[in-house]
Amino acid sequence: MSAAMLRKILIALLFAPLAALASGGLKLDRAPDRTTDKAALQNGAKLFINNCLNCHGASFVRYNRLRDIGLTEQQIRDNLMFTADKIGEPMGISMPRKDAKEYFGAWPPDLSLIARARASESGSGADWLYTYLRGFYRDEKRPTGWNNVAFDSVGMPHVLWELQGEQVMGADHKLTLAKPGKLSPREYDAAVGDLVAFMVWMAEPQAEFRKKIGIAVLLFLGVFFVIAYAMKRAFWKDIH
Repeated sequence: MSAAMLRKILIALLFAPLAALASGGLKLDRAPDRTTDKAALQNGAKLFINNCLNCHGASFVRYNRLRDIGLTEQQIRDNLMFTADKIGEPMGISMPRKDAKEYFGAWPPDLSLIARARASESGSGADWLYTYLRGFYRDEKRPTGWNNVAFDSVGMPHVLWELQGEQVMGADHKLTLAKPGKLSPREYDAAVGDLVAFMVWMAEPQAEFRKKIGIAVLLFLGVFFVIAYAMKRAFWKDIH
């Protein structure tokens, strides 16, 4: 077998999972990138803590970490600390595991790393979450009365239905807003964009710092290469 043929086989194996995902027919909606927008992250934190943290924990993130998105310690204590007494405690939930299993059939997963976990499965954790949170529709066949275009037979109810309203699946497999919510479709999409941005930030709070360090390292290596090349020419000029 030639090297070129072996290389083609390896590339095919590498991208086979992505091809399989694409063949599944789910087209992910593009999530807005707001991971550096502190106002969006703060609104996302409010939505997450008021709606998601009732059942899902974020045990890898401590409340005091929210200072990184521009909140003061007092703001965190007064508005967001509902499941802890100390600012340094993790963002857990107060629901006992036994009750959660009785209500939902299983312990709701921790969401600290959900954006990264979904990225490994779908290629973009932000796009998957954005599609999922906007893709709930009424389905009377499901125990909760809800289903989802991104997660068929989902066990989780639509916790944001009061904001979005109620969608139904048409015969053409398209979603239609049958009952408006408190927010208009544009406002709901914007709110979900903020929530997704917070969940992406939460999965790796140091992401922006890491990117800046990476750029600085690349710039250093570029300058160092020029200097090293100039030194090489100076040392070897008599030989060449």
